[in-house]
Amino acid sequence: MNKQIHFKSALILITTVICLSCNSNTGTSSKTISENPFESQVDSILGLMTLEEKIGQLNLPVSGDITTGQARSSNIAKKIEEGKVGGLFNIKSVEKIKEVQKIAVEKSRLGIPLIFGMDVIHGYETTFPIPLGLSASWDMELIEKTAQIAAKEATADGINWTFSPMVDISRDARWGRVSEGSGEDAYYGSQVAKAMVRGYQQEDLTANHTLMSCVKHFALYGASEAGRDYNTVDMSRIRMYNEYFPPYKAAIDEGVGSVMASFNEIDGVPATGNKWLLTDVLRDDWNFEGFIVTDYTGIHEMIAHGVGDEYQVTSQALKAGIDMDMAGDSPDTKGAFAKVLKASLEKGLVDIADIDRAVKRILTAKYQLGLFDDPYKYCDTERAKTEIFTQEHKAFARKVSAESMVLLKNENNVLPLEKSGTIALVGPLANTAVNMAGTWSVATNQKASNPLLDGLKTVVGDNATILYAKGSNVDYDLDYEKRVTMFGKDIPRDERTDKQLLDEALAVANKSDVIIAAIGESAELSGESSSVTNLQIPQVQKDLLNALLETGKPVVLVLFTGRPLAIVEENENVPAILNVWFPGSEAGLAISDVLFGDVNPSGKLTATFPMNVGQVPIFYNQKNTGRPLGNKEGKFQKFKSNYIDVRNEPLYPFGYGLSYTTFEYANLKLDKTSVPMDGKINISVEVTNSGNYDGKEVIQLYIRDLIGSVTRPVKELKGFQKVFIEKGETKTVRFTLSVEDLKFYNYDLEFIAEPGDFEVFIGTNSDACLKSKFVLTN
Repeated sequence: MNKQIHFKSALILITTVICLSCNSNTGTSSKTISENPFESQVDSILGLMTLEEKIGQLNLPVSGDITTGQARSSNIAKKIEEGKVGGLFNIKSVEKIKEVQKIAVEKSRLGIPLIFGMDVIHGYETTFPIPLGLSASWDMELIEKTAQIAAKEATADGINWTFSPMVDISRDARWGRVSEGSGEDAYYGSQVAKAMVRGYQQEDLTANHTLMSCVKHFALYGASEAGRDYNTVDMSRIRMYNEYFPPYKAAIDEGVGSVMASFNEIDGVPATGNKWLLTDVLRDDWNFEGFIVTDYTGIHEMIAHGVGDEYQVTSQALKAGIDMDMAGDSPDTKGAFAKVLKASLEKGLVDIADIDRAVKRILTAKYQLGLFDDPYKYCDTERAKTEIFTQEHKAFARKVSAESMVLLKNENNVLPLEKSGTIALVGPLANTAVNMAGTWSVATNQKASNPLLDGLKTVVGDNATILYAKGSNVDYDLDYEKRVTMFGKDIPRDERTDKQLLDEALAVANKSDVIIAAIGESAELSGESSSVTNLQIPQVQKDLLNALLETGKPVVLVLFTGRPLAIVEENENVPAILNVWFPGSEAGLAISDVLFGDVNPSGKLTATFPMNVGQVPIFYNQKNTGRPLGNKEGKFQKFKSNYIDVRNEPLYPFGYGLSYTTFEYANLKLDKTSVPMDGKINISVEVTNSGNYDGKEVIQLYIRDLIGSVTRPVKELKGFQKVFIEKGETKTVRFTLSVEDLKFYNYDLEFIAEPGDFEVFIGTNSDACLKSKFVLTN
């Protein structure tokens, strides 16, 4: 009997090869089920499958117990041989993956290949800045290429599916996962989402250097109440559609192959079991035809939400639209496809058609990846030797990191520094290679990253003397420090007293001409389950910084962070502040390139920095109240919508970032003042580099819809260009707006543009000062 079934599988594989020769570029096309070019092959396999094998395709277990040479005796390997696994995630190395794939293809009854996923978030072994930092580059071509390199390296190591991009909009810096997204703006986040999907998939999932992308977390995860991870999300539909949904939809429109459901609830229903979200919106309205995977143990967690027992939550998730269950068969879970879906079917809670529908989507994805054609296409050990962490990739990572850094302050042109004299490098982040990649860098060789101390020494060579002192631990509290230096990103606790560490730092500082203070967050102080109520730099590091300032020497603050911080005191007292985020593999070299002026900083914030934690959530594209402030300075006014104890403007606005040169804007022009519904308006502005350095400027265009059927934001980003301008040069920068750029979702959730008056703003950040007007007519 088994021989007969394997023979049938062989026939299916032969048919598949013929089909793939005719459909070699179907990976990212937007097709309906009826247009699925693999439908007949999928149906053929489905007809051979037992119920257990069908449920197995929906099972995505953790792969932690599989090691090279032991795969055949591992627990998961036994399940694979029995056809009870559809894929694995976070298994690393091509050798392990090939060994496991061989079990699936050659030992299981039907020989269905596995899909292998991993959190390839901001690079593979070559690691780029954390996503929030990468977004600060405002360079879509560069961002797309980082995803291409990540795909090349991951596929060379056997991975064919990435849980990226994360496109959750967040306006609350207390939420640790703000580090994984692209900030607060839906328009900008949509551009990044499209660039990342293009980079991973490259419109050809059959190629062995591309990955299937998975957009996450659907939906609204970044708006969790109080910034507390996994917490409830509650908002109006009109806000969902206008302010939070656009990046997800942009990824769908770009052809993303899969979607991950979020942990939070929406309208009282957990996203994992929310049929309105996963079926009505995602599939029916947006025409998504890929597959949907849960987040880690997402189905089981619905029990704690309080919506039912393991049978109820499992059936609800399947019927809502979930296709694959991540880590559902872990020992401590109850609700899971692998554990109770068969019983749910017997109880009449689901239909076999529900199961078949999900299985078809998983099998289709495997056909799209070419796995039935060649299950070992991602298992070339020679690629793994030559295409991962290459010098070419590291050089690009160095460039990307420098492009992402944001100069927040540069009083009296302290920066760039001279490569001469004696330079003191002080701070707990100055010499920690394992923290440079930041959070969610699971594939990174942490110890191979370049710390700031090494980077400075390399860049200055024999031209200057570098003196180093740690200066302080990450925090006064040892237990807190342990919580923020997890996952192999330890910063060894110095057992000397705080005074001894400080005295050593001051001794080094007093011998120096300039001081570089490398302080801020450790890598795991932001990220998943790293929510905070204090957005300031840890107090021990603030005390260190203040002591360094008291020496009277020039101090440059190199700020490491995965979130917007409230650094009012530092902004007032430190002459120069360079926000470097967590820059990735080549951190030390890239930071040094900027500090010494080999690269002129051009990064711009994509998330507003608050004055204090009490201002959050804070974002530029707010709506006016009926009692808006009447002054631009944010000064207190009684009976207006403002705070009584702090100025109301942010510390640094969205789009903010300085340069070593200066840029002047002039001559904002519109080619017409009246635009019909089927027309376009051309806008131009002259930008002059009036400083002493060549540099790049991000020119930003915003609009305001002055009157609407529903209230509209005070400003909305609708265009941007990153332009290189030589010193003394003037460039004319042009934009075009169409009616599509003016559309929004109205009260009835219709996507429309309404006739009326619009304002246009252009400038260097969201406080753009040049302004003009036009009218949209019927």
